[in-house]
Amino acid sequence: MTLPTAVTPGKPDPEKCAFIDGVIARSTGRPGSLLGILEAVQENNPRKYLCSSELRYIAAKTNTPLSQIFSVTTFYALFNLEPQGDHTIYICRGTACHARGSRNLLESLRLDLGIKEAPDEGGADKLTLTTPDGKFTIRTVACFGQCALAPVVELDHRICGHLNERALAREVDALRQENHQ
Repeated sequence: MTLPTAVTPGKPDPEKCAFIDGVIARSTGRPGSLLGILEAVQENNPRKYLCSSELRYIAAKTNTPLSQIFSVTTFYALFNLEPQGDHTIYICRGTACHARGSRNLLESLRLDLGIKEAPDEGGADKLTLTTPDGKFTIRTVACFGQCALAPVVELDHRICGHLNERALAREVDALRQENHQ
């Protein structure tokens, strides 16, 4: 098993270890505690991801095989193994959204943010891309269940429906302005 290259091996710093120890202590004996532990540790990370040193530490402290932890983090879409941007933009790629132009939204957003197509992407419907400056992460999802609002985009946990390329550009510009204030 190989973890992504953006994560670092070794032990987390003492402050992170203390945080993780506290989370594990509060979760011990609860069904599904691993999910809660991983979620809390990810939320505590400024870049909202789980690095390999944290995963290894959690495995050791919970006596859970690292392969099982890695399986959980790769199965659930809410976990990130790569650093995330300050702002996250989810674009729905479900049938209704696709039929109403979500692919065009994705392409125009990538161009606007200066993100090149990943070499192994090949038009895949599931992707995660972060701008080189770490300001934005674009993710695609299979469906938000908001088909009547197609195409649907979620900007920092706010659902926006019936978006076109111009409206999406305005929303992204507003997020950029938040960073400058």
